[in-house]
Amino acid sequence: LRADLSLHVAHLDHETRGGESAIDAAFVADLAKKWSLPATIARRSEIEPLLAHPPRNRSARYRAARLAFFARVIESNHLAGVILAHHQDDQAETIVQRLLRGSGIPGLTGMSTDTHIGALRVLRPLLKIRRSTLRSVLLREDIGWREDASNAQPITQRNRIRKWLDHHPDCAQAAIALSQCCAAFTDWLRSQAPRLGESFSAREIESLPAVIAREAARQWLADRAGADVEISAATAARLIEMACDAASPAKQMFPGAVTVIRQRGKLGSV
Repeated sequence: LRADLSLHVAHLDHETRGGESAIDAAFVADLAKKWSLPATIARRSEIEPLLAHPPRNRSARYRAARLAFFARVIESNHLAGVILAHHQDDQAETIVQRLLRGSGIPGLTGMSTDTHIGALRVLRPLLKIRRSTLRSVLLREDIGWREDASNAQPITQRNRIRKWLDHHPDCAQAAIALSQCCAAFTDWLRSQAPRLGESFSAREIESLPAVIAREAARQWLADRAGADVEISAATAARLIEMACDAASPAKQMFPGAVTVIRQRGKLGSV
C-alpha cells in the first residue's frame, strides 16, 4: 500500500440479489481487516431515508444512495474524496450507452479520472486499464474478488451493451478512441465558449458559431443542474431556441429540475 495515502474502505450493501450483496459486504469487511484498513459498511435501507428527493428510477436511486453514503464517510473521516474502480471496459460501455441516448460531444468524453459531483471529489485512476489486466494482477497476487452475477443478466441496457462489446472488442477500442477525440475537442470548445451571466439575451449567442453557442448554453445549464446531470446537445439547442424564438414557451423545465423563464428578452433560472 502507498505510504502517502490514508485509505478508508467504504462499501454500501444494496440489499439485492437474495442476500448475495450481504455476502459481498462481508467479503469487503474481511479484506479490509486483512489489510489493516479502517472500513465503513452500510446498508442501502440505512441511507435511502436520508435522501431529500430520492429518484424514482431504481438505478438512479441506488446511485444517489451511494453518493450520499460516500459523502458521509468522507466528511466523518476527514477524507479528500472517493476512489472508484471504473476501468477501461466500463468507459467503453458508458460511451456506447451515451451514443444510444444521443449525447453530444461533451457527453461522449465519458467518465473523468478526476471530477466533482456536487461537492464530492471522485477519482477514477483505473480508466486506462482493461478488466482482463486487472484480473490478471489479482490472480498473480492471489487476491480473491466477488462477481455480481446480475451483471451477466440482460435486464439493463448496460448489461446488454457489456455482452455485445465482449463479442465485438474492436468496437470497444473504437469507443475509447472516440472518447479521447471528443475530450480534446471539448477542451477546445470550453476554451472558446463565453460564460453567460445569471441572465442572458439572444444577442449574446446569436453571433456565435452554432457549436460554440451550444457549448455556452450547455455550460450555463450545467452550472445550474449540477455536475452529475448530463446536458445533451439537444437540450442545449432547446435553450438556444427558447432564447431566440419569441414564439417558444416562455417557461420551460430542463434536466436537473432547472426552470428557465424568458422575460423582456432575457433568460434566467428560478
